[in-house]
Parts: sequence; C-alpha cells; structure tokens
Amino acid sequence: MSEESPYVVAIYGSPRRRGNTARLLDECLRGVETWTTRVDRLVLRDLDISPCLEIYGCKRDGRCVIKDDFVWIADKLAAADYLLLATPVMFYTVSAQAKLLIDRCQAFWVKKHLLRQPINPDKPHRKGAVIAAAASHGQRLFEGTIMVARYWFESLDVEPAATLCLRGLDGPDDVLAHPEYLQQAYELGRTLPDAPHAAI
Repeated sequence: MSEESPYVVAIYGSPRRRGNTARLLDECLRGVETWTTRVDRLVLRDLDISPCLEIYGCKRDGRCVIKDDFVWIADKLAAADYLLLATPVMFYTVSAQAKLLIDRCQAFWVKKHLLRQPINPDKPHRKGAVIAAAASHGQRLFEGTIMVARYWFESLDVEPAATLCLRGLDGPDDVLAHPEYLQQAYELGRTLPDAPHAAI
C-alpha cells in the first residue's frame, strides 16, 4: 500500500449499524476504492465519545483533554485528505452520534482560531462530503444538516465538496428499493477528487 495514496476517513453517523446511511456510505466507498486503498471506517455508535464538557483544556495546545476514543479519532481527522460523513436527518439536523463527534471538534476550532495554528500544514487542500438520508419531504429538510457540516468542515480546514441528500428513507432497508440512490452514492465516491471546492 503506497503512502502516497490519498487517505479517506469515512464516518458512519447512524444509530443503526446496517441502515440506509450505512449502505449509502458503503456504496460511496466502493467508488472511493477506485482511486485509493487507504480508507478508515469509523462507526460512531460503537465508539466511546463523551459530549464536549466546555472546560477548554484544549486552549493549551489545541487537543481535547477528555480521554476517550476521540483522542485517536482526532488524529485521523487531522490526517485525512478526504472526510466523508453519512448521517440520517433527525429533527432537521445530524444524528446525536454525529453531533457528539462534531461538538468535540471544538478543540480543532480552538487550535485554528484561538491558537492560530493550521490543522494540517502538510495538507492544505482537504475535501469533505456529506450523505444525508431523511424520511419526510419538508422544503428545508436538509438545511440544518448541511449548515452543521459546513461549519464542522471549516473548523477542520476541510473544503466542502459534495453532498448527497436523499428523501423517502425511513425503515432500515428502504434504500434497497432505490438503486438510483445507491448509484448516486457510488458516483459521489468515484468522482470526489474532481469535485469542486465549496460545493455545499
């Protein structure tokens, strides 16, 4: 495995292990694996991630002082060339599992904005993408999720590059009735290196 290959961190943000967003992210990664073999999969429901306690221990060096799985996750987030987040939409925003991770990235915000340090000076052109699945059909259904993702990416020095927002997905197997959704996820992964920056 070449160390020169791009490094992708894929975040499974659903409370379900094998639901719609997991299947969509799996298809996306099939596309990703056409151009890199360096992929880490993080299943948030299986990890020990505390909420941010807002104690600002991170003001010392930009690292969170809470000792749980976020310690090693933070290293992966900082090292990634590409970040992928898949989440169901819950009350018009990301899942609770995804929000725990995002809130802990306050340490990155502190490092970037208060300590004035780059997140990864060796990788100035990192990209991120979001896959969001929702059951209902509200006109502004995805706005909260996209806004949260956009500001999360900003704190990590990651340029938002692509989104895939899909409706009508509620039961854990609903996406299987939409092969076009799975194909879109595959294409997102396959074409991610060519996606324009600031696309979301």
